[in-house]
Amino acid sequence: VTRISSLGLLLHTRARPPPDCRCDMIFLLGYLLLSVLGFQPALAKVCNDYTRHGLDNNWYTRDGEKLPIMVLMPMNESALMSSISQGIEPAVQLAIQHIRESRQYSFSLITKIYDTECDNAKGLRAFFDAICYGPKHLMIFGGVCPSVTSIIAESLEGWNLVQLSFAATTPVLADRKKYPNFFRTVPSDNAVNPAVVKFLNYYNWSRVGTLTQDVQRFSEVRNDLTNELEKADIQIADTESFSNDPCVNVKKLKDNDVRIIIGQFDENLASKVFCCAYNLNMYGSKYQWIIPGWYQGNWWEQANSTNCTTKKLLTAMEGYISVDFEPLSAKQIKGISGRTPQEYEREYNREREQKGVEASKFHGFAYDGIWVIAKTLTRVMELLRHKDRHDMYHNFTVDDREVGKMVLDVMNETNFFGVTGQVMFRNGERMGTIKFTQFQEGQEVKVGEYNAIADVLDLINNTIRFQGVEPPKDRTFVRLQRRQINVPLYSILSTITILGMLMAGAFLFFNIKNRNHRLIKMSSPYMNNLIILGGLLSYASIFLFGLDGSFVSDKEFETLCTVRTWILIVGYTTAFGAMFAKTWRVHAIFKNVKMKKKIIKDQKLFIIVGGMLLIDLCILICWQIVDPLKRTVEEYSLEADPQGRDIAIRPFLEHCENTHMTIWLGIVYAYKGLLMLFGCFLAWETRNVSIPALNDSKYIGMSVYNVGIMCIIGAAVSFLTRDQPNVQFCIVALVIIFCSTITLCLVFVPKFVTMRTNPDAATQNRRLKFTQNQKKEDSKTSTSVTSVNQANTSRLDGLQSDNHRLRMRITELDKELEEVTMQLQDTPEKTPYIKQNHYQDVNNILSIRNFTDGKDGEKSLKNHLEQKPQAQWGSMDPSRISRGQLEDINSPEHIQRRLSLQLPILHHAYLPSIGGVDASCSSPTSSPPSSPHHRHMPPSYRVMVSGL
Repeated sequence: VTRISSLGLLLHTRARPPPDCRCDMIFLLGYLLLSVLGFQPALAKVCNDYTRHGLDNNWYTRDGEKLPIMVLMPMNESALMSSISQGIEPAVQLAIQHIRESRQYSFSLITKIYDTECDNAKGLRAFFDAICYGPKHLMIFGGVCPSVTSIIAESLEGWNLVQLSFAATTPVLADRKKYPNFFRTVPSDNAVNPAVVKFLNYYNWSRVGTLTQDVQRFSEVRNDLTNELEKADIQIADTESFSNDPCVNVKKLKDNDVRIIIGQFDENLASKVFCCAYNLNMYGSKYQWIIPGWYQGNWWEQANSTNCTTKKLLTAMEGYISVDFEPLSAKQIKGISGRTPQEYEREYNREREQKGVEASKFHGFAYDGIWVIAKTLTRVMELLRHKDRHDMYHNFTVDDREVGKMVLDVMNETNFFGVTGQVMFRNGERMGTIKFTQFQEGQEVKVGEYNAIADVLDLINNTIRFQGVEPPKDRTFVRLQRRQINVPLYSILSTITILGMLMAGAFLFFNIKNRNHRLIKMSSPYMNNLIILGGLLSYASIFLFGLDGSFVSDKEFETLCTVRTWILIVGYTTAFGAMFAKTWRVHAIFKNVKMKKKIIKDQKLFIIVGGMLLIDLCILICWQIVDPLKRTVEEYSLEADPQGRDIAIRPFLEHCENTHMTIWLGIVYAYKGLLMLFGCFLAWETRNVSIPALNDSKYIGMSVYNVGIMCIIGAAVSFLTRDQPNVQFCIVALVIIFCSTITLCLVFVPKFVTMRTNPDAATQNRRLKFTQNQKKEDSKTSTSVTSVNQANTSRLDGLQSDNHRLRMRITELDKELEEVTMQLQDTPEKTPYIKQNHYQDVNNILSIRNFTDGKDGEKSLKNHLEQKPQAQWGSMDPSRISRGQLEDINSPEHIQRRLSLQLPILHHAYLPSIGGVDASCSSPTSSPPSSPHHRHMPPSYRVMVSGL
């Protein structure tokens, strides 16, 4: 590089090269490369030293001096961006004219335009020609094409020149380390980013996405925007880049729920982006697009290369916000030229129309740029003159390096109001005004502006029109909605529950009031109270099952989880445990015939129920300690808002669960299932007990059947509808209400009906009647006995035979007892006639008679005695049958006498079943010590007596 530079320099110092020689280009390229590498050649000023044309070092001391300004623009009509330059020239001439007319400046500016043709090589050639062959320029004005401008601006420090651009917006030129001598009156593309961030904050949008064309210009803007967004704590949900087809990237933005989309792409791809947005339905009230605002007018018609019609594009584009710098200030304020921006615009349009060129959006920045140069040079001249006056040796000289530094310092202090607004630089960047426009019904409408100097966003009232009733949301706002129990449903079921509890209370009152009545007393009133208590606890659990997080706090809900589980389990065990305990007592009395006697009081039943509850408590306490129930939240998929708002509903449901829920429920279900099976077994075994007050087997079976079926159905439906709390609560509540109500009604309604219709019927046993056809009666009795115990047929046959034999013996003993009684009453002196074994026979009669209750015994005995004596006493001694006139022992008087003796004895035989006199003391004729025969009577007979 050094050799190339030296070669070019040597050629320039020895002879002036012809115009077509490339030596100047070689020298310039070598110098530029050295500048890039950080070397500053000492002979960089040779060009101007050799030509010695232009200004001398005393140019600042003379008034009226013509100061040359180098203007670099693409003027060739075939060159890119030449239309910008053609529209700039009238503004530059107008600015020079206004400076001259102001008479405030002691010099005149002379602009020399050099055509860069937007080509790097040609632009460098034009720049070198201006340096070597033109006058000595104090500043460079221009730079339209980014590539040419960046190459020249990088070498300005070596030439001690300052460049001021009016159209180069590329963000690359903002690097002060690389381009320290570069300024621009037009805001860079990055200048819109603070304005965009301010706009986002205004609408509280904190989540955005970016869609960027894969080009360096847009990528640099995107990178700077990312930094600005991070500073403002705005989340970038997704960043997408594309080269040609943006549809895939647009769909990714939609999949990531990006609502606010900041686009960086040119108008050629903008039509494709909005076509994809239309096909993906990413427009309207839920989306907001923010795109560059420097597109040409009606760009959607000129750049539409998609398969979407113009109507579809306009539909998708409706409401987008475009951001760009403000070409002319909208304020009605006279600036440095003494004209308002509107007055200047009218003059510019006249000059432009006279020359027949199109308007350029940069003409205002070019106009203010000339004023910046004028003010800068004026200030530099003042500083140089001041130094010259205060030089004590009067030989003050200044070189290009010092002048360049002074120009650089003065440029940073620039501050005035021009036609484009307040002109101020910060690190070489113009602090301008950014405008916001919105696409409304086919045209762009200005809706606000951002002042970069004051960092203020000013939106015009009632100009922004969003597609919805409110600005779009920056995301799909998810509103958590608790799936809770419907209040009317809870009220209805609570009312039904209260009615059930009132019914249970009525049953409790009925049971307590009639507790001493034989019907209620035989049905164990204390156990009945426990059944009612269990039903009340089950009813009470319904109120707790209907409470959720909408009524109680999270901590209270966890407590409810435990409380309602305990109440329901304890209530179930209390109710059915008491019912099964009663049935077990009946089963133990009537089935266990091997026992000597059976006295089962209520205290023992309480112990049984307490044991069942103790098992429940053990399970519940272990459950609570090892794996307690906790509040868990189950969230469901998003749902659309039923009211049409731009929000999504995420339902959630509270559950009472733990880690090993299945295991604990299995333990509880297994225990309760075994309890119900035990109850079914007891009900089946006691189904033929003939005392209605004692035998609830039929109702227990019905209750167990209904409860079992309802629990199975309820558990299945409740599991399937766990995501529908109203249905689940309704099913659970109805199952509990039905089971509790049907159980209480089956236990107490029959008793209530019996009490009202026939209070004594419940305690009557089935009567054993002998008819004239003894064989038929024996068959009926045999059938009755067979139904008592079908499981042991052989033992039943033996009992039937004994039953027939004992009946015959009863008849004989009745006859003998009558005779003894008559003898005792009529002939007291004949007492020795009674044999000793008659006492044993009497005791046997009393024991056997206690199969039945008192009233049945009376009637049965009476019926047997009315039979013909000859049929019953065929095997007796004829001499006894033909005794005197005492054979008529079946007369009413004699029967009355016998009953008066037998009824007290039979009554004593029944008392042990309810905790009265022991059956062993039931004989009124002998006490236990004096009656050994009675103690050694057959065990089966004594069990029947003592059990009942």
